[in-house]
Amino acid sequence: MSTPGRSGLVFREPLLFESSRPGRSGVRIDDPDVPPVDPVRELGAGLVRDEIRDFPELSELDVVRHFTRLSQWNYGIDSGFFPLGSCTMKYNPRVNEAVARLPGLAAVHPASDESALQGVLALACELEEALAEISGLDRVTLQPAAGAQGEFVGVRMISAYHRARGDLARKRVLIPDTAHGTNPASAALNGLEVVEVKSGPDGIVHPEALAALADERTAALMITNPNTLGLFESHIEELSRVVHAAGGLVYLDGANMNALLGVAKPGHMGVDVMHFNLHKTFSTPHGGGGPGSGPVAIRNILAPYLPTPVIRLENGRHRLDSEFPHSIGRVHAWYGNAGIWLRALAYIRTLGASGLAEVSSRAILNANYVLESLRADYDVPHQRRVMHECVLSDRRQHEHGVTTADIAKRLMDYGYHPPTIYFPLVVSGAMMIEPTECESQEALDGFIEAMRAIAREAETQPGLVTGAPERPIVRRIDEVRAARKPRLRWTPEGA
Repeated sequence: MSTPGRSGLVFREPLLFESSRPGRSGVRIDDPDVPPVDPVRELGAGLVRDEIRDFPELSELDVVRHFTRLSQWNYGIDSGFFPLGSCTMKYNPRVNEAVARLPGLAAVHPASDESALQGVLALACELEEALAEISGLDRVTLQPAAGAQGEFVGVRMISAYHRARGDLARKRVLIPDTAHGTNPASAALNGLEVVEVKSGPDGIVHPEALAALADERTAALMITNPNTLGLFESHIEELSRVVHAAGGLVYLDGANMNALLGVAKPGHMGVDVMHFNLHKTFSTPHGGGGPGSGPVAIRNILAPYLPTPVIRLENGRHRLDSEFPHSIGRVHAWYGNAGIWLRALAYIRTLGASGLAEVSSRAILNANYVLESLRADYDVPHQRRVMHECVLSDRRQHEHGVTTADIAKRLMDYGYHPPTIYFPLVVSGAMMIEPTECESQEALDGFIEAMRAIAREAETQPGLVTGAPERPIVRRIDEVRAARKPRLRWTPEGA
């Protein structure tokens, strides 16, 4: 069996501090040809650091090899199949990178005069219009820097809407038990109370369960569709009617938009506001805390509360308008992460409407192919057709002492990044697999065969699975200690 994520050579790598040799240098700095100055006198003592003790001394080759070897430890979508559920780790075409890095776009300073920003502002408007069309909503702001901030901004606008109407009792946000953890966090950061909505035995929310909670205190329903079980909320239109009848608004977490692109529009489902994760759905490499973008789409009833500035086109010129008396204010230092928008617009323009629909269709097809291929080997908690991702559980393997964590570790030995594990919380021992639209049948078959092999090992050689991984350079770590007592700074032995 091939091992798609393996590098040819993987070395144990000491820290630069540990490799340091006194007197070794990477670059020789010539004496300056201008008179030296006293930095303390020029800058002030508060801005001048003392000599750094024990700073590593290395040659250029030492440093290049160190970071090259570290990069070989990494696993990304360019290395192999990356089935991290709910993260949409899709391949990002290089042409979109090239577009975002065109000098005329990448070198624009955000503080430039508007007359020098006309091209970028025109592209931003074009993207806003495209996202409005995709969402089935009226307006879009590109400012939020990530999906979670988009949630915060969307809920902020909902709160402003209720306050402006004198509806001050609306302090509750109804959130299904299948929600992403950022949903209740975004509601709480806006000072709102979170009320959980239990999903039914079929994994989706039912109108009667929602109706029992929706009342004059309801600010919004915050729902993900398809939800984190990979299931389409088939009652979404009726759920929207229940919330609207109670006076609340409907917020859609757009993290799973990869299943709806070009196929269904949230605005047609009764949704009033939603965010996009451009860095997931629209072609930006992500993971590891890199830059993201979380535009928010709204119905016109929320337009007075848009964050400022807003891009306007007047007399053929674009300008940034901050004169919005009811705005929730500025939410980004500039106008958002332009490099991410540009990749998204290039992706949308390249694929067009039919191409976007094909993205979703293929993502859904791949997820169902994986699910049906593994149904005989793993427990499937909900017997429904899934959308772009599927959820398995470790119920059968648990009988042999093998857990979801063990299966995830063993997948590393087969050269695959593990799926999302132990989420969603409503499934015990959950494994959430999202293959995306990018993978070939051969790639999916390789992953499926690895999962089947692990299932057989769990039955016949459980110790092989519980002792995994064997092959990665870093094996099992103390995850609790790493989370609670992280050591993020090197200190010498005995210090």
